[in-house]
Amino acid sequence: MIRKKECVAMLLAGGQGSRLYALTNNIAKPAVAFGAKYRIIDFPLSNCINSGIDTVGVLTQYEPLELNEYIGNGQPWDLDRTFGGVHILSPYQAKRKSSWFEGTANAIYQNMSFMKKYNPDYILVLSGDHIYKMNYAEMLRAHKATGADCTIAAIEVPLKEASRFGILNTREDGSIYEFEEKPKQPKSTLASMGIYIFTAEKLFKYLEEDDANPASSKDFGKDVLPAMLNAGERMFSYRFSGYWKDVGTISSLWESNMDLLGANPAFDVGDAEWKIHSRNPLAPPEYIGENADVENSMIALGCEIEGVVKNSVLASNVVVESGAVVRDAVIMAGTVVKAGATVEYSIVDENVTIEENAVVGESKSAGAGIAVLGRNITIAAGAKVKGGVILDKDYKGE
Repeated sequence: MIRKKECVAMLLAGGQGSRLYALTNNIAKPAVAFGAKYRIIDFPLSNCINSGIDTVGVLTQYEPLELNEYIGNGQPWDLDRTFGGVHILSPYQAKRKSSWFEGTANAIYQNMSFMKKYNPDYILVLSGDHIYKMNYAEMLRAHKATGADCTIAAIEVPLKEASRFGILNTREDGSIYEFEEKPKQPKSTLASMGIYIFTAEKLFKYLEEDDANPASSKDFGKDVLPAMLNAGERMFSYRFSGYWKDVGTISSLWESNMDLLGANPAFDVGDAEWKIHSRNPLAPPEYIGENADVENSMIALGCEIEGVVKNSVLASNVVVESGAVVRDAVIMAGTVVKAGATVEYSIVDENVTIEENAVVGESKSAGAGIAVLGRNITIAAGAKVKGGVILDKDYKGE
């Protein structure tokens, strides 16, 4: 009997994430911390195992070390399997030729041998930089029911944002008659989420043709999907109505973290029926001092809070000393905010030290933008970092 998997997931996680600036200087975008105890890649990986998909190839390229270490053998996501499981797939030298992944389609093409090893009927292609909860098994059922060659997950977006996305123009039955990649004048507001299910044989055929085309940019949205549509393949949309956020920019990352807060958060990461798994660091319980003032905030294990924390997300082992104020901020693991310092409307990466009486950021109402501090840096005592400023080196002030 031939061992096989019905569906193999391929997770594109090699992006540089240049629009996150200092946060991705040394790590891949999917490895960026999120929501006090997660990383961005936790969401598609958790969606896979919760959907019954236990074979995942993670395609890495840019600064992969931390991401590789974080995923490890896949045990936190129940993806440590003897047949299947999670596999890190990096560019490698082949006998015929070798190159970096040239685009999203080329990245998948270079790993066809991995997919074919499992003799799958279907291939699920995912992006590693979105925050959402989605049952891929339901999407696969829809793919089968329509007899589609390709199914594209799609979500309604505001008209003013539609030109940022690949837009699907569909018939009443959901079949796609036109695909526009980031159109200046979109005909609809149904945006591709960058989540695709392909019937495996069709995907392999079009990837091979795309690789042989010297004029192709080797991209799904620009090349492979239009080629399939032009050839008359059956392509359908799969409408998704839940929370979904592309966290590829500083503002969207901050907003998505804020969506976790409140009694009725816009996005609930504590849903026991759809658990988001992560590799959590070992840490003692958080400590909130008797004179601390904590309001509408998410505080992870190992935090020590003696000061004021309001409307903020604090990852593990963050210290906020007495007299310090953190407001409207995302603070990543191991950062110390010393006595008298203020952090406001900011994103602060891991292991940053903000010395006494320093000021980072300005109030959101000031309109100056989100201040960003890269990892492992120190802001000197009394220094002032203006709103909207991005720093990736130690700062002593002007």
